[in-house]
Amino acid sequence: MTKNSDSPPFDTSSPDTAQTLLALLHAQAEVARLSERDQLFSTLLESVNAALWAFDWETRRVLYVSPAYERIFGRSPALVMADFSEWRDAVYPDDLAYAERSLGDVLLTGAVEDREYRIINAAGEVRWLSDKCFLKQPSEGDQRVIIVGIAEDITEKKQLESELQRLATIDVLTQSSNRRHFFECAHQAFEEACADDTPLSFLLLDIDDFKQINDSYGHQEGDQVLQRIADSGKNALRRGDLFGRIGGEEFAAVFPGCTAEVAEQIAERLQREIQRLSFNHGQKMYRVTVSQGLTGRVESDEVLDTLFARADEAMYQAKRQGKNQIVQG
Repeated sequence: MTKNSDSPPFDTSSPDTAQTLLALLHAQAEVARLSERDQLFSTLLESVNAALWAFDWETRRVLYVSPAYERIFGRSPALVMADFSEWRDAVYPDDLAYAERSLGDVLLTGAVEDREYRIINAAGEVRWLSDKCFLKQPSEGDQRVIIVGIAEDITEKKQLESELQRLATIDVLTQSSNRRHFFECAHQAFEEACADDTPLSFLLLDIDDFKQINDSYGHQEGDQVLQRIADSGKNALRRGDLFGRIGGEEFAAVFPGCTAEVAEQIAERLQREIQRLSFNHGQKMYRVTVSQGLTGRVESDEVLDTLFARADEAMYQAKRQGKNQIVQG
């Protein structure tokens, strides 16, 4: 009997054959679905700007890191999976003890979501990470202690926080402490002086005839005077002294551990610095002077406000006595 070449390879009329074909179609669809899902998952991992990782606590082996690891650390994931020391070597030395300790804390707490530490990437840049980690619950047949986590580069966020903090504490015009920050630091220094029974001096400085400068030469010229006075204060004071702009043309300083005699020497040095300043407006050159009121901690039960009031009164006395001088209060 001659076989018809146009006959189908299977007898589709057979129930068994139909079920087999249907099963094959289902299998092909499932393979396609899984392949599409894997491709989608891989694409998502590539696009996420955070490194997912898994770590075997007992063997000290990195079991998995996502592609973002290379973008953040600048190193191949294969290196850290081959040797956990790759991660340790990348952590900023001052932060290594904390990074390792907080990783171990997850064994006690189940999760550590506030880990922040610095790394040095392959380009030598210091970067900040938020590296949250969680303890994976053991599954049936697998009792390994696995820690999983997600590491995100938060360097830009840290830089923004630092800038906002700076702006909150600094007088933008003069780049010295603003009033609020100055008095916060002054109160802290005063409390420490009281606790240690050490001397502390407080100084107030006001620019003489500042309104006349603004009226005669303009506010832009007045701003330059303020900036130069602030620079003189930074140059004349010692390391550890506090200096800030607490009003329009008024500055203040605190000298921790400083006796009245030493404080007066610093105030005189500042006075000389300011007297040497010269300013030009068009073809006209002019100078500025300041009046200073200086006082120190005397009684053990005093508060900082008392020093401020005495220094304020001494400064106005300097004004009344002819300006351009220092008066002890």
